[in-house]
Amino acid sequence: MQYILKYRRDIIRKNLNLVFPKLSEKEKLIIEKKAYKHFCDLFLEIIKSLGMSKKEMTKRFMFKNIEVIKEFEDDNRSCFIMCGHYSSWEWMLSISYYINIPGIGIYSPLENPYFDKLVKRMRKNHKALLLSRYHTVESITKNENNKYKAVYGFAADQSPKLRKKTYWTKFMGIETPFFTGAERLARKLNIPVVFADIKRVKRGYYEAEFKVLSKNPIKTKQFEITNKFIELVENQIKSDPSEYFWTHNRFKHSKSFKSL
Repeated sequence: MQYILKYRRDIIRKNLNLVFPKLSEKEKLIIEKKAYKHFCDLFLEIIKSLGMSKKEMTKRFMFKNIEVIKEFEDDNRSCFIMCGHYSSWEWMLSISYYINIPGIGIYSPLENPYFDKLVKRMRKNHKALLLSRYHTVESITKNENNKYKAVYGFAADQSPKLRKKTYWTKFMGIETPFFTGAERLARKLNIPVVFADIKRVKRGYYEAEFKVLSKNPIKTKQFEITNKFIELVENQIKSDPSEYFWTHNRFKHSKSFKSL
């Protein structure tokens, strides 16, 4: 992947050069190598999870404080879980094994139909439901109006299409646009928002710790939740940059990225 196929190597190197300008070439190459290894692990884990039992999945992906989500469930409230493309975000959907209300992943259909079908099979294999991001607002609003409660997962650090109202802010020191849909919907419907801090314990094993961003979003200021989310993703990257999804063209709209 790194030396023969050179899969998105130019993007990875541009991202690392942009985010870590003070690191030496040797230090950035070490991150690159570890990031490729992690990327390959993620792909193999998707394949493995297709035949993985509940017992095996819950052994490999653990939640340190699932009671945070259970508390909202007990109060008959839905919940938004926000995470970045960091560590094993795909296995987060195994949360459905721990709750009594549906776990629904907000997803973007992949361009490659084979991989799109494969990823959807994996996600559905462990009780998770899927909702296209193109139908998120109307579907969640309808569910709330009908008293249908669920836990919704948002991987919210993707690069959005640019519009007049696009929210720009600093991410790893780079001026970058961000999706704000999860925050806007949470504030409108007053749905609690938590962050999933996912970490690799060892190869093939992960754990997630929930951190509450807001119990009552209706009382928050505009972009307050999004800014907290960004800060927590930055903290993850700084703690171990190899677990971030550097193959994603996250900074493509940045002027600094285009100039590299």
